[in-house]
Amino acid sequence: MDSIRQNKVSRLIQKELSEIFQREGITLFNGNLISVTMVRMSPDLALAKVYLSIFTPNGRENAFPLVDENKKVIRHSLAQKIKNQVKLIPELAFFIDDSIDYMNRIEELLKK
Repeated sequence: MDSIRQNKVSRLIQKELSEIFQREGITLFNGNLISVTMVRMSPDLALAKVYLSIFTPNGRENAFPLVDENKKVIRHSLAQKIKNQVKLIPELAFFIDDSIDYMNRIEELLKK
């Protein structure tokens, strides 16, 4: 179970990363729409597991490597926004959130 501090920091990081992805989406990610669905913090607040939904006409395979390439830029932008609220800027680990695909697959199975 997550602590209150972990929940607060994860919500803060999710909010700020969402703004960064929205603002920098055109330049860093070739205009792909990327949304932050969930952030999970490690107990020591040193690692943030960031789950992303990627909506792109080119497919996730092309967009996700762009996120990984720009990890340092994203972390730096995040640090500029939250440096006064946290002691340590966490490392970011990005993952694709496949819950929408899972939901669509269940709907298809139920329709049969």
